[in-house]
Amino acid sequence: MLLIEIDGAFTIPEMCRVRFNFFKYSDHYGIILRIINDKIPTLKDLAMPPILGQIALQNRGLILITGATGSGKSTTLAAMINHINENKAAHILTIEDPIEYVHKQQRSRITQREVGIDTDSYTLALRSALRQDPDVILIGEMRDPETVSIALKAAETGHVVFSTMHTTNVLTTIGRMISMFPATEQIEIRKRMAENLHAVVGQRMLPGKNTNNVIAQEIMVTNPGVKEAIQGKEDISRIHSIMANGFQKGGNGGQTFDQHIMRLYQEKIISKETALEAVSSQADFIQKLIVE
Repeated sequence: MLLIEIDGAFTIPEMCRVRFNFFKYSDHYGIILRIINDKIPTLKDLAMPPILGQIALQNRGLILITGATGSGKSTTLAAMINHINENKAAHILTIEDPIEYVHKQQRSRITQREVGIDTDSYTLALRSALRQDPDVILIGEMRDPETVSIALKAAETGHVVFSTMHTTNVLTTIGRMISMFPATEQIEIRKRMAENLHAVVGQRMLPGKNTNNVIAQEIMVTNPGVKEAIQGKEDISRIHSIMANGFQKGGNGGQTFDQHIMRLYQEKIISKETALEAVSSQADFIQKLIVE
C-alpha cells in the first residue's frame, strides 16, 4: 500500500506563496492549503513591541518563538529575520520544513535551506551549519533533544539561533526542553540553557475587535534571576514575576500574557469578552479594571 503524506510550499509569481499538506485518507486524497503573503511583514506592520527588535539584533544566544499551531510563530520569526536583514550585515542561514517566507538580500546575506530538498533532516543541516560560517541560524522547529543540544552548542560558540516550539507559554517551554533529556543529563542541560537561552516569546492568536486576528505575547528576556530559576536554584515559577516586573517602566521589556491582554483591551483592540476568555485570572482582570 502506498502511503502519501507530503508537506511543501510553492510560489505563485507576483501574488503569494502557498504552503500545502497533501495526504491520503479512507481511499481518498486531500490537500490543505495555507496562503502566505509574498511581502514579508515588518515588526511595525505586526505591531510588535520594540523589545522584539532589540532581541533580534543580539550577537549571540538562543531565541525561541512558541505557541500553538496557527498562532503566527512563522510570521513573527520572518519579521525578526527581516529586521536583522534591514539593520545588520550578517550571514543568515535558515533550515526550514518547508520554506515559507522567501527573503531577499538587503544588508545581510541569506541562505535558505529546505528539509527534503536541500538537506535530509534538521539534525544533518544543523550539524553542517556550524561549518558554513553563519552569524544567525534559524531552525524551523525544535523537535528532539539532539536539535536542542546542537542549537545550544551553536549559541555557545557565538551564534544567534532562532527556533520555534509548540508550547503554550514560557514556563512550559523551559520545562519541555529540560524534560527532553534523561534525568542524568538534566543538571548539565539546565546550566547550558541558563547561559545560552536569551529570550522566549510565547504567542496566542485572539480575535480582534476591528481586525481579523491579534497576537498576544508573553516575553521573557533572560537575566540573573531567570538564570537561577532555570538552573533550579530558585523555583521555576519565579520567572513569571520577573516577566511581570519587566513590563513596568525601567524593566527589561518582559511581559506576561495577562499584561499584554490588558493593554490590548485598554487600546480597544480586543473586546472585554475576548480578554476575559484569554486571561489566566478573570477575577484579577476585573479587579484591575475597577482600580484603574
